[in-house]
Amino acid sequence: MRAPGPAGAGRPLRGSSKGAKPHLLVSAGVPRGFKGGWRQSMAWLHTWVGLMSAVLLYFMFITGTAGYFNSEIDRWMRPELPAASAAGVSQQRMAEWGLARLQQQMPQAKDWYVSFPHGRREPYLSLYASPPPAPDGGEGKAFTDILDPATGMPYAQARQTGGGAALYAMHYALHYLPYDVAIYIVGIATMFMWVAIVTGIVVHKNIFKDFFTFRPAKGQRSWLDAHNLASVMALPFIVMITYSGLVFYTYEYMPSVKAALYGIGDSADRRFDAEQGHGESFYDTPSAGRPAPLVPIAPLLAQAAGRWGEGRLRAVGVINPGDANARISIDRQPWGDVNPRYESLWFDGVTGRLLFEDQPHGSAPETFSNVITALHEGHFAGPLLRALYAASGLLGAAMIATGLVLWTTKRRRQLQPDARAGAGLRFVEHVNVGVVAGLPIAIAAYFWANRLLPPLMPGREEWEMHTLFIVWALMLVHAALRPVQRAWLEQLALAAALFGLLPLLNAATTDIHLGRTLPAGDAVRAGFDLTMLALAIAFAAAWRKLRRRRQRRLATQPDGNTIGQPQAQ
Repeated sequence: MRAPGPAGAGRPLRGSSKGAKPHLLVSAGVPRGFKGGWRQSMAWLHTWVGLMSAVLLYFMFITGTAGYFNSEIDRWMRPELPAASAAGVSQQRMAEWGLARLQQQMPQAKDWYVSFPHGRREPYLSLYASPPPAPDGGEGKAFTDILDPATGMPYAQARQTGGGAALYAMHYALHYLPYDVAIYIVGIATMFMWVAIVTGIVVHKNIFKDFFTFRPAKGQRSWLDAHNLASVMALPFIVMITYSGLVFYTYEYMPSVKAALYGIGDSADRRFDAEQGHGESFYDTPSAGRPAPLVPIAPLLAQAAGRWGEGRLRAVGVINPGDANARISIDRQPWGDVNPRYESLWFDGVTGRLLFEDQPHGSAPETFSNVITALHEGHFAGPLLRALYAASGLLGAAMIATGLVLWTTKRRRQLQPDARAGAGLRFVEHVNVGVVAGLPIAIAAYFWANRLLPPLMPGREEWEMHTLFIVWALMLVHAALRPVQRAWLEQLALAAALFGLLPLLNAATTDIHLGRTLPAGDAVRAGFDLTMLALAIAFAAAWRKLRRRRQRRLATQPDGNTIGQPQAQ
């Protein structure tokens, strides 16, 4: 199957003759797309690399884009928690509340952590304790809790949910797969994306002209224009997000580089960490087995605040609480900086003596890594810049979706009037429906599950995610069983209904609906409901446009049933 190249494909190369003998590699079976010259070769590579990785990349762009508002999604998915405010409460007081709560609930824990409220990412006073080893040698259950930062009192039990963090984690961990396997699969797809970006730039030599060109209602031409427009508008973001995604796992993807420079083993890892600015680590400090009271936390916090400023503390950690070998760490708040500097002070937990100041070296590699990570995750960005991040992520998803539809549109137009589409073309057409429209439906079902599953149901968090993948599988099956055009219409209508009715479901099951959140100025939860309505309008508009196009086509071709195609299956 040959992917037609841009205008000019098929013309002889400069300096060649029509009767020239084919190159040996062509006659030996190199794909026909390589016959037409450099740009035609890049067009072939762009098409097939993009097609092979499109489904996974679309999944990564959609779920990764949700991560730019993962904290806001978390807030909506835990309706039991009120809006938090820590105005007028010192971090010292919050630390004392948190440590007292941990002492009460899990005094024998291996470690305690008290995380202070810090902006949109965590508006509450969060607690965590690692359990001691279970009697049978296994791992016990960790303790987590959320306190009101204004009073130190625990909130009423909130429902367990993966929230926005689970959606975000899917774009690199793929949920059901082992983590090490997932990041390698994602790495391969990201490399394919990088190849597609470079070859796409080569193919689209009129990149600025394409930016201002869109011809609606022109079939294949319209899909190509939409693909070019989405690609060019989001190109800086896509280049940044793809490259930084590869940098994230440099040493996982190329472990030989680290091994060649530092060697292999624990000593090599410690040397590597030291040169990266991580310094000594007290996390693995063994217990002495002798009880000893913990030093008061207030003087240590005052010492840290004197170095970094009031209100700049992020968390307090205690290793081996209640033991003679206890260690206390106090971390600085790095958020809001494009080059976050992760710093901490380590104290003896019994005497209060400062043991070590873990301060980044500020080396060029460390600074580069920090900046790349911050650019990828966008934690430093304010609301408007995060909205731009999200819009660019959706444009990246639109680029992939239009590329998939363009691939099928081209090949169906190449068919003879009476010819039947091959199995491969029909397969991609059906998969397009289940992926492009089916994945948003599955994400909407994830939100519906958050409201419909019993709040105290065991394993509730896992079943929210199971719901997402079950519904997505059902959409793929539905797309395979229905004519393509009808499948598009039905799934677009279902997406519009699920997103549009979600605010009504929220109002029927909780008291944080728009009737309350808008008057109260709760921008986070009101913004979520309004975003769902906006998505519903977008899917409804797509359904209406496709339905009108199908009606016009049926007036002249009663059997037509494929999106953007003049011919039936």
